[in-house]
Amino acid sequence: MGTVEPYASAAGRRYRVRYRKPDRSQTTKRGFKTKKEAELFLATVEVGKAAGTYIDPSQARMTVGTAGAAWLASQSHLKPSSVAVVESAWRLHVEPAWGRVPVGDVRHSDVQEWIALLTAGDGGKTKPKSPALVHRCFGVLAGILDTAVRDRRIPSNPARGVGLPRKVSREHVYLSHQQVDQLARAASEHGTLLRVLAYTGLRWGEVSGLRVSDVDLSRRRITVNVNAVLVGGKVVVGTPKTHKRRAVPFPAFLSAALLERSAGRPPSSLLFADEAGRHLTTPTVRENSWFDKALSEAGLEPMTVHDLRHTAASLAVSAGANVKAVQRMLGHASAAMTLDTYSDLFDDDLDSVAARLDEAALRAGVVLDV
Repeated sequence: MGTVEPYASAAGRRYRVRYRKPDRSQTTKRGFKTKKEAELFLATVEVGKAAGTYIDPSQARMTVGTAGAAWLASQSHLKPSSVAVVESAWRLHVEPAWGRVPVGDVRHSDVQEWIALLTAGDGGKTKPKSPALVHRCFGVLAGILDTAVRDRRIPSNPARGVGLPRKVSREHVYLSHQQVDQLARAASEHGTLLRVLAYTGLRWGEVSGLRVSDVDLSRRRITVNVNAVLVGGKVVVGTPKTHKRRAVPFPAFLSAALLERSAGRPPSSLLFADEAGRHLTTPTVRENSWFDKALSEAGLEPMTVHDLRHTAASLAVSAGANVKAVQRMLGHASAAMTLDTYSDLFDDDLDSVAARLDEAALRAGVVLDV
């Protein structure tokens, strides 16, 4: 058992606890204002040692900055684009606020106050951050502290359970067949690219990474093998977002245009490339891009290239595709994800369910006159 001893300090009488750690080395914790507080601490130490849950207080002195550097290095399983946004959140928002704080000194109330500051700003130099960025910053700090818990530096994660701002999804933009045609015509040499996006639902990184060999004109299939993403000003080519290859159908009317782009070209050449034969970069990265000009010429409201993926989902559903087919086309991890993302597109299905139930009840003779 350890001992509790009083000692004199500038602030008055205080108590210290002497005890042995599981490795039998002796240590001391000072600063208890009352003997009861010291005895309670000693009791928790002895219980922790007996239960195998003891945490050495010296381990909690590691700063969030040191722990964060190690945590970032462990995120190699993420895609380069994900690593870039996580590193940015750490460097700009998390590390400046928490870098010098020992993991054992992080308090739930302090984390909540930090989240509030990120969300609302301070009315001066610090501007309010978007809910998505606040969630990302919180995820970084919480992930670092989760690792500290697993490493037995702290008993629990003080960041868990704080209130976060609600993320509000931007309303989807759905173009009609006619609007897609107007946009494609206005885009001139990029017209086929936009039609492919609007009728297959490919992500920009997927379509910009397509090779001639990925197009099967006889089966009308496009095979998605890679994802080309702009990271730090450079295009990084990796696996698709879900790490799975998939074959996506395209309508027959696109065959002639795709044949024209493929004819006479090596199978390994990019299907859609810039003038130097390199990967195209997202047109919305720059102001007044060819995509913005095409939107203006077609008389359409401002939108992003990614909205063409939403358009593909809308056109597929309106053509009678079920949720499972849309999921496979878009490369979603599950049909539930597709429904969550595009629940508004299936409202007509709800009306159909009600109508069929009404017909079935009438046939069964169970409908009562009111």
